[in-house]
Amino acid sequence: MMTNIEIKKVTTRQELKQFVQFYYEMYRECKQAVPFLYSEEMNTLRHDCNTAFECCEAEYYLAMRDGKVVGRVAAIINHRANERWNRKEVRFGWFDFIDDACVSRALMDAVMQWGRQKGMNEIAGPLGFTDMDREGMLIEGFDEDATMYINYNYPYYIKHMEQLEGFVKDNDYMEYRVKVPEVVPEKFHKIAQMIRKRYNLQIHKFTRKELVEGGKGREVFDIINATYKDLYGYSQLSEKQIDQLVEQYIKIADLKLVTSIEDWNTPDHRMIGFGIAFPSFTKALRQTRDGRMLPFGWWHLLRALKWHKTDTADLLLIGVLPEYRAKGANSLIFDDLIQQIQRYGFKWAEAMPQMETNENVRSQWQYLDARQHRRHRCYRKQLV
Repeated sequence: MMTNIEIKKVTTRQELKQFVQFYYEMYRECKQAVPFLYSEEMNTLRHDCNTAFECCEAEYYLAMRDGKVVGRVAAIINHRANERWNRKEVRFGWFDFIDDACVSRALMDAVMQWGRQKGMNEIAGPLGFTDMDREGMLIEGFDEDATMYINYNYPYYIKHMEQLEGFVKDNDYMEYRVKVPEVVPEKFHKIAQMIRKRYNLQIHKFTRKELVEGGKGREVFDIINATYKDLYGYSQLSEKQIDQLVEQYIKIADLKLVTSIEDWNTPDHRMIGFGIAFPSFTKALRQTRDGRMLPFGWWHLLRALKWHKTDTADLLLIGVLPEYRAKGANSLIFDDLIQQIQRYGFKWAEAMPQMETNENVRSQWQYLDARQHRRHRCYRKQLV
């Protein structure tokens, strides 16, 4: 292995472009990887575009050899999450590198050094700024197609993590590929009907005006805050962050693939849960030039979003207030979404990452033809 590696901190817009571009160059010939949207990657990493920087600070590093980029990593401190979980933790993310242990070690050393300078005493990742970013390193399912919402990496990454002293498993996420049934399973449908009558819970389909102007889009993320607050490393979303997420995702969602549950025992028909699915952009993104919308990338994405030119739906977000989960309110969401997914002719559904320890969520797939096909891992190390 060669050791003539220079670690360079990203300080200019051009260097940030290099940081983002490195992923496309690394995975251009990989059939399973997905080229993430270039504009979203840039905006997530820019201080002036990402509202997460109201509670986060970050540095980005490039590993250079002979003037060529051979690796990258982001060092992130989420102060809000650290306060919530009583930690002094620096996160690492956007961690990609050629198969050279000197490169991965040098990048990780840069993150740990910065973390120590900031008074941190542990490091964890791969993690993003918030839970809305991609999390975990792929450790199972390398032959499975990725999605735009998860990390993909080569198998050798695991070997590098094992060679870095002190890093241990901290949390695993599991993902499922679900075959869309021709009819909603009878048991599933009966449970949903029973829950609806017993607790007077009703399905509500939003209008765009309700979501964007009526504040329902913000309520969706308020429920996420309440639902996810005790999950691994969760950082509460602020009003600014919620407004940005509504702008980015809710405004473009196919409303037939957005389901909410209302409690009709309350005077205002309180929203107590929701589910959001999107047509899969995996195939469309592979038709783009390194995740860029121009010149024709927008057309491929539009075909998936508006005309459902894909055989897969991504089950993006599901949240039910804790006091209603025990009542089985989740079943109403699945009952409604499955029927709409059937109408659109999707053959498969991709369930987004679920914590290995969250058996209540994972057990819901037993009623469907589902297989656990990917696993992502977060690592942790104490800094001394």
